[in-house]
Amino acid sequence: MIIIIMKNIIIRKLWMLLLPLIIMAACSPQEMDDFSLSEMGIVADANISFTQTVSPNSDNVITFTSTTVLPDNGVYTMRWDLGNGGTSNKVTATGQYPFAGDYTVTLSIYNPDGSVAKKSVVLSFPKSDFNLVNTPLYVNLTGGAGDVDGKTWVLDRYNNFAKEVKNATGLNINGHMGLGPLNSRGQEWWGAAANDKSMWTIYDFKFTFIQNGVKLNIENKGEGYGRKAVAAANGFNVTSIAGDDALFTYSGGQYTFSLTEGGQYPILTLSGNAFLGYYCGHQDYEIVYQTEKVMALVVHNLVEGQDWCFVYCREDLNVPPPPVVKLNKSIPLMETFEGATTLAFVAEDMGGPEKSAIIGNPVPLPINESSKVYRYWKSTGFYSNLSFTATDYKFDLTTVNKVKVKVFIPSFNDYTTEYAVAGDWISNKKLKPQLAVKLQNSEKGGDAWQTQTEIVKADLQMDKWIELEFDFNGVKDRKDYDKIVIQFGAEGHAGPGFFYFDDFSFNN
Repeated sequence: MIIIIMKNIIIRKLWMLLLPLIIMAACSPQEMDDFSLSEMGIVADANISFTQTVSPNSDNVITFTSTTVLPDNGVYTMRWDLGNGGTSNKVTATGQYPFAGDYTVTLSIYNPDGSVAKKSVVLSFPKSDFNLVNTPLYVNLTGGAGDVDGKTWVLDRYNNFAKEVKNATGLNINGHMGLGPLNSRGQEWWGAAANDKSMWTIYDFKFTFIQNGVKLNIENKGEGYGRKAVAAANGFNVTSIAGDDALFTYSGGQYTFSLTEGGQYPILTLSGNAFLGYYCGHQDYEIVYQTEKVMALVVHNLVEGQDWCFVYCREDLNVPPPPVVKLNKSIPLMETFEGATTLAFVAEDMGGPEKSAIIGNPVPLPINESSKVYRYWKSTGFYSNLSFTATDYKFDLTTVNKVKVKVFIPSFNDYTTEYAVAGDWISNKKLKPQLAVKLQNSEKGGDAWQTQTEIVKADLQMDKWIELEFDFNGVKDRKDYDKIVIQFGAEGHAGPGFFYFDDFSFNN
């Protein structure tokens, strides 16, 4: 009996000891009277620290390194304002201060609860170090200290210099703007043709870099352009959306800039919300190529996993090339994908070589047992396609007017799901077992589709090679066509899928 009573007493005491812990565990942090921000590991102003290291090459170059101890129970963002127009979100940042004066450097830590902790230091430079701006990088960009009006750059809208950039860098750069995979620094996925964005006012942007005061003046016509995935999130007033592009109110203005050397490529950093024609998420541009006449800049769009590459030229060099007179010629075309390719097909939004490429025939069945075929990837982009453009002639459709091709339509693609579409004008939302072939006038650039004649072969047989013919004899009197577009799966929707084709020909 005594043993039982003692057990009950012990159990009762243990329960009383555990009860507060159970109550605390059952309460949310907001319900605990003694809850404080310090328990979340919030960084306070007093806890921010950083070091300053003077460059051995110049007293006016300082490297800042954050030594702030960040608690491990939260997500933090840091931002440097270097006081010279430069910013960074890295642990270490380097600022150049070529001109004498006082500069306020601020390190900000953004806490998980939305609060911001800051620490600032004022740097005083009694002497200017003009050697910092008297470099080829600065001189090419601005025209040098003697050019008080600076140098004005614009997008190379006519692609006069894209080939020069490609040859000099070895990067896949074919247009004045375009994109490719992250860290590719190229335009594998799309490169703009000459005047490709003439429906916008993007070609009216002017960027004037002035060495004295490291100033940047941006002029435009009140409208800005960029990625819809990042524009609104970074404070731009988006007025409309077109596919992945955002259009927003933007009137340029006066900014500053900084140049940082020492990495794989020099970095051009713009102050405020400045951007050079098309906004891709931030103000840091890698200078992958630069001369006195032309420069190519790359922005890493980390949000979407893309690299955007832009080619700019001096404003006075931005002139249309002499018109090329293309005569109509009867030139048969053939591509079997065996050995060296004979036709320069250009892929648009087809996933790069890891998705769209010449591969071994995965289904060597009658009527196509050849060893190589083309694997076509209809990506989640709305307008995937493959095209060929005759560079120096127009098609004489009176004698060459039939496209023939062997195709394999796999049944493993998803042809039932409805996907996002480019706009309300797209009625079909599904991937289709079909092939469309179009003839276009490439001289119209981004408006070439408005000139096209299209033939669609729909509801094709699956899981076997079939041969198709597209007869354009009905438009044999057209003299303006020089471009053939191949498009599987139907356009305007985001449905992905693989298709295969082989033995392409354009003949009579």
